[in-house]
Amino acid sequence: METQKIWKQFNEELYFFILKKVKNEAATNDIFQNTFLKIHKNLHQLKEEEKIKAWVFQIARNEIANFFKQESVYVATTKEANEINTESYQNICCFDTFINQLPLIYKEPIELVYLKGKKQNEVSEILDISLANVKARIRRAKDILKKNFNECCKYELDKNGSLIGEPNCSKCN
Repeated sequence: METQKIWKQFNEELYFFILKKVKNEAATNDIFQNTFLKIHKNLHQLKEEEKIKAWVFQIARNEIANFFKQESVYVATTKEANEINTESYQNICCFDTFINQLPLIYKEPIELVYLKGKKQNEVSEILDISLANVKARIRRAKDILKKNFNECCKYELDKNGSLIGEPNCSKCN
């Protein structure tokens, strides 16, 4: 049997099988493509053509399992990175105070993006505002935070607009 015949016979059923398991169209397309690449590459190993359907769907199951393994590694790595980022922010002089003093419309997007690790488009859905509005609120919040850090703690801004230096704050020292 040829890969093209397998494609004609199983492509729709296999696609919807993967989509049902993964529930993500982009991931389904990747898994579907990888499945057919493996089918094409390993077709010579198929000994009994009567078992072609079971063989094809087993390859798909393995690819789905690989996808979920990769996802879990990615999520774990992202969580670890977010924890590190949160800790490094909290070591900055007056950080918690300045975040808590932000008006709520600026505080929410900052906390969701920088402390909880959400993507800006996720934040726009959570807060039910446009992505442009999320970006504008984050930009304004950063401006307020930079101003507060500069006035209170005497940090300086580098050429990229990032805070540099050591705290020189009467509250912290």
